[in-house]
Amino acid sequence: MNTSTVFVIDDQPSVRHALCEMLSAFGYSVEAHESADSFLRVLDPLRHGCVVADVRMPGMDGIELVRELARRQIPLPVVVISGHADVPMAVAAIKAGAEDFIEKPIDDVQLVAAINRGLAGAYAQRRFQERIQDLRTRFDRLTPREVEVLDLVVQGYTSEAIAERLEISTRTVEGYRVQIMNKMQAESVAVLVRQAIRLNLISP
Repeated sequence: MNTSTVFVIDDQPSVRHALCEMLSAFGYSVEAHESADSFLRVLDPLRHGCVVADVRMPGMDGIELVRELARRQIPLPVVVISGHADVPMAVAAIKAGAEDFIEKPIDDVQLVAAINRGLAGAYAQRRFQERIQDLRTRFDRLTPREVEVLDLVVQGYTSEAIAERLEISTRTVEGYRVQIMNKMQAESVAVLVRQAIRLNLISP
């Protein structure tokens, strides 16, 4: 797993410096940027971490940054910070998908808690995507006939009913079921059904 970085984005040098010092003291790897635009120009989409961005900056603001990351499908959580107690702005940030909205002067504990939530959520999402990709790889190894049998198994058809529908013997269906269970690494039909739901083959 790549090391996670906290990306601090603020147009005020004093704020950037203070936040970087504080977060470094908490043990984070920190990278500072003076604007959302300069951050996006050098951002590697595969990097892991959390963004701490001021809501009001020249060029792209913090809320627009949240939307732009979502548009690019870059799963970096964003904690938006602001020097203004602006409820509509806070609501807009959260609606856009920000992890949290924190007013200046920044409360260290509140910021660290928001960053940790963001990092934990991003890690959980990555693990989920990896599991789905692993499932997809297993599914892609099935033959067209095995996919046909799988579709009927997860819909609740018995081997006898599947044999009748596909005009093959029950024994042949049982053979396909064993192959499917092995390839999908599913120890039971219940597991196979859950896998099919995750792959959007059936509705929950």
